[in-house]
Amino acid sequence: MLAVLAAALALPGCYILQAAAGQAEVLNRSEPIEKLVADPATPAPLLARLELVVEARRFGMVELGLPDGRSFRKYADLGRPYAVWSVVAAPEFSVTPRRWCYPVAGCVAYRGYFDEARAGASARRLDVRGDDVTVGGVATYSTLGYLPDPVFSTMLGWRETRLVGTVFHELAHERMYVPGDSEFNEAFASVVEQEGVRRWLASRGRDDEFEAYRTALAREAEFAELLRHARERLRRLYDQFHPRA
Repeated sequence: MLAVLAAALALPGCYILQAAAGQAEVLNRSEPIEKLVADPATPAPLLARLELVVEARRFGMVELGLPDGRSFRKYADLGRPYAVWSVVAAPEFSVTPRRWCYPVAGCVAYRGYFDEARAGASARRLDVRGDDVTVGGVATYSTLGYLPDPVFSTMLGWRETRLVGTVFHELAHERMYVPGDSEFNEAFASVVEQEGVRRWLASRGRDDEFEAYRTALAREAEFAELLRHARERLRRLYDQFHPRA
């Protein structure tokens, strides 16, 4: 809790309170996975997913050199569809997102809210001043090992490769994180995630499934390329200084 409050003190205004209160709620809802696995009352579907996370975590440490910290040792049932909601904004006629700076994480192109209504209110304030704004739900996040990040209930419906890949991805952030360089951090963690999934499937004699995993990644990359292309077209259009209308 002291770590939460210390981080919050460096943040502006009401953002301090919602960030501290939201993280405190997450910690309060977290239960040791070891305890839930040993409890005969734990529903079988939940038990299977938690055991999968435990196995993936152990695999990540042995095969990928990921840290054996406090993350993914607990489970938090949040009772909502997303862990946080991210607000992303750019000035009108610009494709360069606004950036906000935080302790530890550095400067990033989003603001995270634990409450959807607060995220919506923040988005409306940015919209009123003329920004283009979007709000998106996020199923999980990382505090880079500074706090005991749990497995969220919002993650458990994912296919196996996405769930174990996310464990590898988030633990990779704890192994290496460069404040203020989101592009590098995500690229590094994604490489660890993809290589981790490849080794995970190979270790289980399921190499044939990796091709389906690669196909899914290729679709995501193709979609991202479409977005990049559209963004570049908009950037060139905005740079031509057409009349506002």
